[in-house]
Amino acid sequence: MNRFDFTPYRRTMVGFDRLFDLLENHNRLNSGDNYPPFNIERRGEESYRITLAVAGFKPADIEITAQQNLLVVQGRKGEEPQSGQFLHVGIAQRGFERRFELADYVRVESANLEDGLLIIDLVREVPEAMKPKKIPVGTQKALSVVSDADESSAAA
Repeated sequence: MNRFDFTPYRRTMVGFDRLFDLLENHNRLNSGDNYPPFNIERRGEESYRITLAVAGFKPADIEITAQQNLLVVQGRKGEEPQSGQFLHVGIAQRGFERRFELADYVRVESANLEDGLLIIDLVREVPEAMKPKKIPVGTQKALSVVSDADESSAAA
């Protein structure tokens, strides 16, 4: 059994619903089909690269859609006239759909198809308002006692 029950955690942790949903649905969404193979690489503090092996696909056959927190890569082969009779077909020609969950503020910077590899570069750009800020700790001026004698001498 590959199911973990997050019910006790859902009761005590506020604001983590999306995380629990992702964990629970991960196996259902990616069950079985590992085509096309892919790599996910961290290239820096805030940059990532997804590389998919899409041999036989042209740029016109691939569609990349970036939605909020979701990247969908689809490949659809068009009907091409065959110029010969194949004795063996080892290069996959079937369509595919790959979904990648993205963190907040991650956007697609570029996508290129080179040598049968689809390379998608991602960048995480956190808005200035969301970045942590250092708050300086100041001191309050010391309070002084005001007496009547000080007020009468200042008025004269």
